[in-house]
Amino acid sequence: MSLFIKKPLEQLLAQVEDSEKSLKRSLSATNLVSLGIGAIIGAGLFSITGVAAAANAGPSITLSFIVAGFGCAFAGLCYAEFASMIPVAGSAYTYSYATLGEFIAWIIGWDLVLEYALGAATVSISWSRYLVKFLEYYDIHIPPYLAMSAYDSETLADGTVVTGLINLPAIFIVIVVSLVLIKGIQESAFVNAIIVILKLSVVLVFIFLGWGYINPDNYVPYIPENTGTFGEFGFSGIIRAAGIVFFAYIGFDAVSTAAQESKNPKRDMPIGILGSLVVCTILYVLFAHVMTGLANYKEFAGQDGIAPVAVAISHTPYVFLQQAVILAILAGYTSVILVMLMGQSRVFYSMSNDGLLPAFFSEVHKKFKTPYKSNILFMIFVSLFAGFVPVRVVGEMVSIGTLLAFVLVCAGVWVMRVKMPDQPRAFRTPLVPLVPILGMLICLGMMAFLPADTWVRLLVWMAIGIVIYFVYSKKNSFLRRGSK
Repeated sequence: MSLFIKKPLEQLLAQVEDSEKSLKRSLSATNLVSLGIGAIIGAGLFSITGVAAAANAGPSITLSFIVAGFGCAFAGLCYAEFASMIPVAGSAYTYSYATLGEFIAWIIGWDLVLEYALGAATVSISWSRYLVKFLEYYDIHIPPYLAMSAYDSETLADGTVVTGLINLPAIFIVIVVSLVLIKGIQESAFVNAIIVILKLSVVLVFIFLGWGYINPDNYVPYIPENTGTFGEFGFSGIIRAAGIVFFAYIGFDAVSTAAQESKNPKRDMPIGILGSLVVCTILYVLFAHVMTGLANYKEFAGQDGIAPVAVAISHTPYVFLQQAVILAILAGYTSVILVMLMGQSRVFYSMSNDGLLPAFFSEVHKKFKTPYKSNILFMIFVSLFAGFVPVRVVGEMVSIGTLLAFVLVCAGVWVMRVKMPDQPRAFRTPLVPLVPILGMLICLGMMAFLPADTWVRLLVWMAIGIVIYFVYSKKNSFLRRGSK
């Protein structure tokens, strides 16, 4: 059989009705929007905004967020159509199986490991760093060697260099979040909702309290003149900054992995995907407007972490907001880890249901109705990765994996419109094929600007996945064997 054998939609939808292996439907549209916001708003908002304003866009960083939001919207519209047509767990993997064939579906499923599992590990390492910083405000000190991998080192105030041993806080947060996920999707959504309320509160407090201290002179000129170098201010600076802040949007696609746990997926999935994108874009623009109004964009040069926000806050009497921002970052990272780990287990659940992975990954807990064995396996894998591997190794791999998924989903919508134009769609992507083409071009453009070594790692990772496919998955595919 062809490598590009497609899974019939009827078979995909029938699979959802298998009561023994089905997931519990308990998520509302509000839950899905909350999951999307939980995945999107992380620490990127607090750090990337100031950095991109200082180096690329100046006060017009607000326009960069709008451009990046439109770029995500093209992919989001395609995700929304697929999620309303194929309300099955698995996100881009499932969509690709129905449109582009089994081999492409395997590639995208393997690729999503980069976005979800390695993404969760990367975020948990950063979570650990901010927890240490937060506790120091209260004179609680975690020994540095217990908050770093063995490949990292830190120079203390007295000049002593400490080499890491294990990142215990990172392991701790992965285990806690995994246990919440095993307990159930409804409980996970509740915990995520609380976290989202906490971090949104900090963002809104910053916007409302900071608004009264905006200095209009900081917006002049709104678009600084280009320095003569592409990407340094002017129009090209806005576009370059859009490419940088684009990564603050990554995560909305994880909403689509919960399609099989949505009460009314055909209606609620588009609301969850597009609703979370709209909310986050509005908040991002308002946050960037206040931040660049409080301090001149040049003051953010050379800053990283939460320092850009701290610079802006120093122009107000509300110094306490610095601690609140770190708390919001911790909350943001926690919800990102939760949604990433949930997404990964659901993708592997779908791949296992198709025979491309061992049955282990699709076993559902009789009481909790969650793929608990998959959760446990990823809890071990991700926590070990978070505890012993430095964050710099996989950060950019997460981004390139995400963008590749976006490209394939946009292509898939176009293919489905040509091959199956009469298939019922609760939500239709407008202006096809223009929107999918724009989505593909923008995402491919973002990928092209990533460092060369990131492409090398992606190709090596994909080569490993291709070997596994031909050694195991192709032989055990239920679709090829005519079973299930």
